[in-house]
Amino acid sequence: MGFIDDAKDAAETAARKIKDGFEDTVDRVHDKVDEVKADAEVKKAEAERDSVERRNEVKEEIRGDH
Repeated sequence: MGFIDDAKDAAETAARKIKDGFEDTVDRVHDKVDEVKADAEVKKAEAERDSVERRNEVKEEIRGDH
């Protein structure tokens, strides 16, 4: 029975390691997705800021504030 118990323990350990590895991979993918989303939000905010700055410059030129 010792051999069967050892084999069972080895199989359980292998299954646990595979599960842990899979969960780590899923976490890494989620982290990367979050990173890409955050980068996109930053780029959108920067583009909006640039747009507002240009709009304000045009308004200043029209009013003769320059």
